[in-house]
Amino acid sequence: MQYQDAVDAFFATPDQTTEPSPVTAAAPARQLRDAFEPVSMHAVWSPLVHERMAAKGMDFFQAYVWGRACVMGEPAGSVVASAFAAFEPSLIGGIYDSARASMSREEAHALTFDSTAESLRSTLGDDAEAKVSAVGERLAGIVDSLDPTGRPLFAGVAALGWPEDAYGRLFQACLALREHRGDAHVASYIGAGFGPVEMNILTELWLGYPLGEYSGTRAWPEDTTAAAIDGLTAAGLLDGEALTAEGVRVRDEIENATDAMEQKVVDALGADFDATAQQLASWSETCVQARTFPPDPRKRAAG
Repeated sequence: MQYQDAVDAFFATPDQTTEPSPVTAAAPARQLRDAFEPVSMHAVWSPLVHERMAAKGMDFFQAYVWGRACVMGEPAGSVVASAFAAFEPSLIGGIYDSARASMSREEAHALTFDSTAESLRSTLGDDAEAKVSAVGERLAGIVDSLDPTGRPLFAGVAALGWPEDAYGRLFQACLALREHRGDAHVASYIGAGFGPVEMNILTELWLGYPLGEYSGTRAWPEDTTAAAIDGLTAAGLLDGEALTAEGVRVRDEIENATDAMEQKVVDALGADFDATAQQLASWSETCVQARTFPPDPRKRAAG
């Protein structure tokens, strides 16, 4: 898939323009995650990043997979697929192997992170630099204080040196915190007895997507998806194409468990939490308006 194909698929006017109820009722840890999501995913959607990746022969998914996985070094494709979790493993492993064969880890990292910093500066504006520097430094300090145990993607980002550029530091800090929560979320749903296919389905319905609209983008075979739907139905979590009350409760519990593991980030911000979250949300809205992140609020919450 090329970058423009992805934009055409994900930047269409959404059917739903209001925030899903799980977002409006979210605890502080989830509020913070949603506030910085478009900043942390700037590398995935920035036209500049993909223009430069395309010049090196990378398509949209190769740029995404190698640009995200390169922080972990050069593990086997199966290891990358395990860390990414939500996607069909052979898809991610194959994309990763092809991208790694075409571009060195050093080049993938430099191109992704340097281009993202440049793009984010252009998007947010030079006049925001003082605030970007202050928030980036605050978040970087929190990243440095967090335990990476059991969090492979977070550990990879956290092990990088901090860039001097303020916009690059903000991006890297937001990315690290996103991966910290993502790794915790995977642990939460595995601990609850679910695999990635079941979790994709639970999440899409929880956020108001029609069955299959979001989970179908993760490339799992139809029979695997059908088996997951049958299992969720038999467990009383799914009724037709909607979550039951028990399904909502179970999905809420997984979210609460993830929030509990992220509470240390909220606590570290302390009295600065509200101001920091509001500033990040403002920058994220700027990213959405600049079309460097999809406009669908469900996509923002599901990412």
